Amino acid sequence: MGYIIYFQAVKSKDLIKSPYNARQDANSKRITRGQIQDRNGNVLAETVTGADGKEVRQYPYGNLFAHVVGYSQQGKTGLESAENYNLLTSNEFFLTKLQNEFQNKKNPGDNIVTTLDARLQEAAWDALGPYRGAVVAIEPSTGKIVAMVSKPDYDPNQIEENWEYLNADPESALLNRATQGNYVPGSTFKVVTALEYMREHPDYESYSYTCPGYIEYEGTLIHCYNHQAHGVVDLQDSLAYSCNASFSNIGLMLDVSRFQKTAKELLFDSKLPGPLPGSRSSFTLTGQSGSADKMMTAMGQGQTQVSPYHMALITASIANGGVLMKPYLVDKITNHSGKVIEKQMPKEYRTLMTPEEAAKLKEYMTAVASYGTASVFAGAGYTAAGKTGTAEYSNDQEKTHSWFIGMCDVDQPQLAISVIIEASDGSISGTQVAKQVFDAYYQ
Repeated sequence: MGYIIYFQAVKSKDLIKSPYNARQDANSKRITRGQIQDRNGNVLAETVTGADGKEVRQYPYGNLFAHVVGYSQQGKTGLESAENYNLLTSNEFFLTKLQNEFQNKKNPGDNIVTTLDARLQEAAWDALGPYRGAVVAIEPSTGKIVAMVSKPDYDPNQIEENWEYLNADPESALLNRATQGNYVPGSTFKVVTALEYMREHPDYESYSYTCPGYIEYEGTLIHCYNHQAHGVVDLQDSLAYSCNASFSNIGLMLDVSRFQKTAKELLFDSKLPGPLPGSRSSFTLTGQSGSADKMMTAMGQGQTQVSPYHMALITASIANGGVLMKPYLVDKITNHSGKVIEKQMPKEYRTLMTPEEAAKLKEYMTAVASYGTASVFAGAGYTAAGKTGTAEYSNDQEKTHSWFIGMCDVDQPQLAISVIIEASDGSISGTQVAKQVFDAYYQ
């Protein structure tokens, strides 16, 4: 009896909505799969009837929303999977449904109106160009995901024809790099290190370090980018200039157990909130870690792994005064006639840091954009804050990923963004991609 109550109250909805539930296949015989739309009503996926009378799923934007919207042939992914139950449920007026059933016609399924913005999605997609990578943009105050791009991509209209090739693709075009990619975070992780230093050292504003362009400790030699000597820096300057030597020095000063606790509070080694499947980020420092691991981790190298989506969540919490809103992709569900069946409202997910900590990190990230490594935002017509990152991913130090996390309109942040460009050749950076998305937002 206890299990029956638990099943009905807790598990039944998840099992009913599971794309593996055979009940949904039965629904598809009498209900035409509903549309998926962006926040402005643009159709991202719809079912049409071909000349042969067969239903075909069409994706008007082609590759643009491939990973986030997904596909519904050869299995289901993205929103096609997550919202499968609602797309195959009809809440049309009951007399209309009755009439259709008497005439042996299918009833129209409900439509999913997403939080995605086709204009911002296209700006992010265009900005990435031919490069592998990902972009995630979120409204910090609501948790609405307004853009999610992953490259390389594919055309969901041709998923069946290209299925064999895509499954063998060495570049893993089917992988949603935004949520499922695991990367070394590079210098974007210095935001986390800075937070930990602030927590352990209440007098953090008096921090001072003289950077000669490198640091050497117990046989480990770490250089700043281009061997640049930053001179005397405080904590803000260390972040603004992305000083590897200073953050390696900070790493040696931190208590590993407390660092682990902060990482856990920022959702490392945890299942991330969100509507799509995602990988867990990992923070690997332990009490047995040596000085080299501490130095490398503090500056964003070493064994730490993170997804672009996770970095977007951390950035959104900083932008929102330390509170992470529950991230979501479905704004509302409507029936075929446009009547709202269900409306999603913003909810707090968890407080990741205090308002004071968030405000100070935002201040430091503003320095990154005003005089530091993201000064490309100077004169943009809007305020910006962020953190750049260059992450080495092999023994060849010339091979790097380009990162950027940040926000626009710093006083009341409108967007939080996370960008990664894999194997960047220097012709475009994560910062430039983010700027193109922010520019599009304000146009």
